[in-house]
Amino acid sequence: MNDSRLPHVILASRSPRRAEILAAVGWPFEVVVAGVDESLKSGEDAVKYVERLAQSKASAVAARVSNRLVLGADTTVVVDDQILGQPVDEEDAKRMLTLLNDGWHEVITGVAIVRAGSDMKVVVRHERTRVRFARMSDEQIDWYISTAEPMDKAGAYAVQGKGAIFIREIRGDYFNVVGLPIRLVYEMATQ
Repeated sequence: MNDSRLPHVILASRSPRRAEILAAVGWPFEVVVAGVDESLKSGEDAVKYVERLAQSKASAVAARVSNRLVLGADTTVVVDDQILGQPVDEEDAKRMLTLLNDGWHEVITGVAIVRAGSDMKVVVRHERTRVRFARMSDEQIDWYISTAEPMDKAGAYAVQGKGAIFIREIRGDYFNVVGLPIRLVYEMATQ
């Protein structure tokens, strides 16, 4: 049963993980993929990058609908000031997992809420979570890549999947690491 306090949203994302989080909390939503260029701009830091993409996704969909609440989000992983998006191939996934191995990194998700209509309102924020990986052997990294799980995930891992066995510690919002900081979304959508 849907909670009437949760306003219906259009999720401007093709991420099944974001849809699963919304469904898990009973949030009424529909998916409309935005199809925006996700290239990093020169000189752009991780926060500006994910906030820009979240707003671009939400705004692109909001331009096609009227009087609707549109949710855009984008997640990236940052280690040693390097932004890690989704790996382009298995070699790239291995590079990313090697960077994350036995250390801390940050997961940053930009969230945008656009109220489409004549009185359009845009709210953009972000969430940060620190994640610590355990030590992984080369064989463990190779095994994990062979599962194909890392291939469509920022930072080449899924905390809610097989990648969980390599996570030693999380400081902050777990759902942010999955791809949608649901508490932040709730605060933004109901303010």
